[in-house]
Amino acid sequence: MTHRTPPLSVAELRSQVEGGETDTVLLAFTDMQGRLQGKRFAARFFLDEVLDHGTEGCAYLLAVDADMNTVDGYAMSSWDNGYGDFALHGDQTTLRRLPWHPGTVMITADLAWHDSTPVAASPRQILRRQLDRLAARGWHALAGTELEFMVFTDTYEHAWRSGYRDLTPANQYNVDYSVLGTGRIEPLLRRIRTEMAGAGMVVESAKGECNLGQHEIAFRYADALTTCDQHAVYKTGAKEIAAQEGVALTFMAKFDEREGNSCHIHFSLRDEADRPVFADPAGPYCMSGVMRHFLAGQLAALRELSLLYAPHINSYKRFRPGSFAPTAVVWGPDNRTCALRIVGHGPSLRLENRLPGGDVNPYLAVAAMIAAGLDGVERELELPDPCTTNAYAGDAERVPTTLREAAALWRDSALAHAAFGEDVVAHYLNMARVEQDAHDTAVTDWERFRSFERM
Repeated sequence: MTHRTPPLSVAELRSQVEGGETDTVLLAFTDMQGRLQGKRFAARFFLDEVLDHGTEGCAYLLAVDADMNTVDGYAMSSWDNGYGDFALHGDQTTLRRLPWHPGTVMITADLAWHDSTPVAASPRQILRRQLDRLAARGWHALAGTELEFMVFTDTYEHAWRSGYRDLTPANQYNVDYSVLGTGRIEPLLRRIRTEMAGAGMVVESAKGECNLGQHEIAFRYADALTTCDQHAVYKTGAKEIAAQEGVALTFMAKFDEREGNSCHIHFSLRDEADRPVFADPAGPYCMSGVMRHFLAGQLAALRELSLLYAPHINSYKRFRPGSFAPTAVVWGPDNRTCALRIVGHGPSLRLENRLPGGDVNPYLAVAAMIAAGLDGVERELELPDPCTTNAYAGDAERVPTTLREAAALWRDSALAHAAFGEDVVAHYLNMARVEQDAHDTAVTDWERFRSFERM
């Protein structure tokens, strides 16, 4: 793995604590749903007792639904085994200030059982295993995630009480690339940008998007683990900053019938000398043989690994023709109608996975991309011809349209079982079952409006 310079060193943290600048340390990990879970410690106690030894948390944190309800079907945590603990060990390379919380720093945790065995179902551990497979070949991954969100002038509390109906978007019309549109909420966007920079991220830009009140803030790519850590911090921090400003923002994949919130993932490989692995000026579309096999692996496995790209019921409502979300399992050079898009030139040549939405767990999605790509390399899969027209109108194989379909493909995937292991496959299959069961038993507003009087 490449060398990582931490946003904040332990020595700097000690100095800040001694000087009274920092009084709180947040130790957190990313759960199945992509949310940060953890504890806030008094900073002195953290340095004296937790930094070197870790802390404990209930293992049900990787075995609950989105509402934090305990559910059955998870081998690692249940009533039968007493809902015991696992350990949280902070990765000292991830210490960072959280400027939106005064006197607070955060450290990202890895999860382990009490015998020091890593918790296999932890999203960060799932990605680590795939990064180790790359490292065995002398490669490391670079990644960038592009998260879109929608801003509403309502508070989160008002949105909850209103059942998320009749919310007021921060922009009343399409503001894609509009300087006026982003200027309307620049105080919020600026605060998010500057405070994420204070948390150690390299901010690139902000721009408007298509849906009402929809925007995107982009960050510079980094090694894959760093990018996923930053993604989780940013997603939580942006919501917290919005709440402090008296507004609400959402990353949900599909809020309404207009364009959904995407999370395009950009990905490339470097070798041990930090040279690009994907680029070859003499190759077709300037792609090396490795990149062609790696991209062919993405196509071959995209359907069966869709659960890791689109993990919720709502995720699948993005996949509609003409929505800028993909419906066809095809690739194309700079073609936004395709599931996989090739962008960049020379050393920056990379693939963009357009399947994930704003609700994606980045660790799982990037791990899936690596597993699929390595399968393509190992089997020397041939890359089919690119799509250079409208992929929505073609007859190519389609991405899954429901969570139920994606879960069945995941369950039966030989690649998923080989790359991630039986325990991980079973764990995330149960996650899908729980989500599907919750949806199947719910009665929606749509059903009431359609049926109350007229049926």
